[in-house]
Amino acid sequence: MNGAAARVADATGNWVDTLAPRWSRPYLRLSRLDRPIGSWLLLMPCWWSAALAAGVAHTIRQLPFIIVMFFVGAFVMRGAGCTWNDITDRDLDALVERTRSRPIPAGQVSVRAAAVFLVVQALIGLMVLVQFNRFAIATGVASLLIVAIYPFMKRITWWPQIVLGLAFSWGALMGFAVTFARIDATAVLLYAGSISWVIGYDTIYAHQDAEDDALIGVKSTALLFAERTHQALLAFYTIAVVLIGAALALAGSGFPAWVGLAVFAAYLIWQIRRLDIGDPALCLRVFKSNRDAGLLLFAGLLADAVMRAG
Repeated sequence: MNGAAARVADATGNWVDTLAPRWSRPYLRLSRLDRPIGSWLLLMPCWWSAALAAGVAHTIRQLPFIIVMFFVGAFVMRGAGCTWNDITDRDLDALVERTRSRPIPAGQVSVRAAAVFLVVQALIGLMVLVQFNRFAIATGVASLLIVAIYPFMKRITWWPQIVLGLAFSWGALMGFAVTFARIDATAVLLYAGSISWVIGYDTIYAHQDAEDDALIGVKSTALLFAERTHQALLAFYTIAVVLIGAALALAGSGFPAWVGLAVFAAYLIWQIRRLDIGDPALCLRVFKSNRDAGLLLFAGLLADAVMRAG
């Protein structure tokens, strides 16, 4: 089980297991490229912000470039964040059934090698960031503090999902920082709405490990809300839709953006109705559906930006 070919328990049958060179597999697993859903979820607020800012600016001239750079940056920096998370959580991961087969606790990668890999990913992320203006660079760098402290939050608070929301929603600020070299009220509302969305979907994700987390003393909103999870999700998802709607209103968004938000809201309602917190496999499927919800909202924002640019 200590070889590079050994698979991670909750990510089997993917391209890393079947196609990637054996030597690269532990590192690809560290960066979660065997299960990229987290990268997509990190990317969604970036793309929302880019499209919304383009709509406000009434131009899409730079939007394709920004979309591509955000895509690369999200995947690389999520990989760096996960590597950091696995370094700091290696002892806890060894105690949880779902995570004990991750590369570090499974002995596939040393802590030193993981740290070097973390630096490499961070440098690639920096190469993406320096394509933008100085304000955007500073804004991007500022997010690293939140990323650095996140792994420790579940040891001290029942609300680590708030800190994750602060980190995973940072892209909601970046589109405006890149486009206007500033962060205005529209971006802040989008950011706040995204944070509420992240708290909701990561609560669903955390229910997969609720029993193990309770045994080893790790805290989460899944344990905090327990049987009240559906009510909590309704509250956080409602706040998310209202705040994102306020951002659209302030941005003067048109019909396509509002259609996107309506479909996004419908998707979130479906999640709440579908969820069974006692079924870990279903929790994972419902959690993953947030990528599609985010893409539908992005489609509406992108269509609106194109219309307004014309």
